[in-house]
Amino acid sequence: MFNSTAIATTGVAMLLLAFFLNLFGILKQNSWTYLLLNFFGAALSCYASWLINFLPFVILEATWAGVAGVGAGRKLFLQNK
Repeated sequence: MFNSTAIATTGVAMLLLAFFLNLFGILKQNSWTYLLLNFFGAALSCYASWLINFLPFVILEATWAGVAGVGAGRKLFLQNK
């Protein structure tokens, strides 16, 4: 079985890394790195919350991943115009 603590720790670390790098001006909000760190970090955190059956954080992290996914999709779409 997967270790939910390790999965959650990885996801939260990715989210915090994106936040700090953006806060200090190293990453822009529309950069691929920022969007992908948010997407995968939230997705991992969502999955870990699912594993421990904690629905409020499943909803929170699924929404976060969805918004980051839409941002990435939008960036991809606009780059191809």
